[in-house]
Amino acid sequence: MPRRYLLEFEKPLVELEKQIEQIRELARDSEVDVSQQLLQLETLAARRREEIFQALTPAQKIQVARHPQRPSTLDFVQMFCDDWVELHGDRNGSDDQALVGGIGRIGDRSVLLLGQQKGRDTKENVARNFGMATPGGYRKALRLMEHADRFKLPILSFIDTPGAYAGVLAEEQGQGEAIAVNLREMFKLRVPIIATVIGEGGSGGALGIGVADRLLMFEHSVYTVASPEACASILWRDAAKAPEAASALKITGPDLLSLGVVDEVLKEPAGGNNWAPLKAGEVLREALERHLEELLKLSVDQLREARYRKFRVMGRVLDPNSTEKDFIS
Repeated sequence: MPRRYLLEFEKPLVELEKQIEQIRELARDSEVDVSQQLLQLETLAARRREEIFQALTPAQKIQVARHPQRPSTLDFVQMFCDDWVELHGDRNGSDDQALVGGIGRIGDRSVLLLGQQKGRDTKENVARNFGMATPGGYRKALRLMEHADRFKLPILSFIDTPGAYAGVLAEEQGQGEAIAVNLREMFKLRVPIIATVIGEGGSGGALGIGVADRLLMFEHSVYTVASPEACASILWRDAAKAPEAASALKITGPDLLSLGVVDEVLKEPAGGNNWAPLKAGEVLREALERHLEELLKLSVDQLREARYRKFRVMGRVLDPNSTEKDFIS
């Protein structure tokens, strides 16, 4: 069993984890029955873990969202998608490894799946550019979404990025334009779009595949206009104030649900998705199938009109006295 990576606020569990591992080794090396002791310690650890995760601050949720063992886009695809075929390239000379996509089947329904992909270790993260897509990645995503539109395939996108790649070359290749085109074109698509924030949803890099009819979000994921570190550096010239920025930005699921930005917050296993990835996959699959069932009942005109209205009313919180006509007209 691979060693679990514990976050700073999980350190109270370290001693319990050591005791559990020692008892497991004892059980392997001898015929002593330790099942009762093991059960008691595992129950205690699970209870303490649940207590810790029920009281997480926004800054701590960011740590969970960035956890190196948190399930990625390809992990979820492999969990519940049959006949997955990955598609490559933007047909313009690039195949960005930070953004993956392809066709698969969930149950008896064919769908297009795409999302940002981070790595598990330093080598893979470098190959995947830490989940930060270049303009070629967003153009690849658009090509795949247009393919789905042509063949009437629902689109499922998985958001997990600190933001679009901000290097000089990316800017030279039109990073802002590539994301802006995706925003415009996604509003036109005639098929249902469901986006899920599975980890870290940062800035325009997340929104570039996030214009959706339904936006879902895992309990310990975050969705933000800028990383708390960047926000703190801009406002206070001090990245150390990132925890204060995280609280002020309202980046957690409950905050975004109350603001009308996300449509559903998905419950995570105690300890986060990295503790029970298969259970997280079951939760996500059930939610995707349920929302797809509802969206597929709508006509193309109803679908696109509802998508347009969803995003037009998001700014209402800035002026509670405004009427719906002010936002829709």
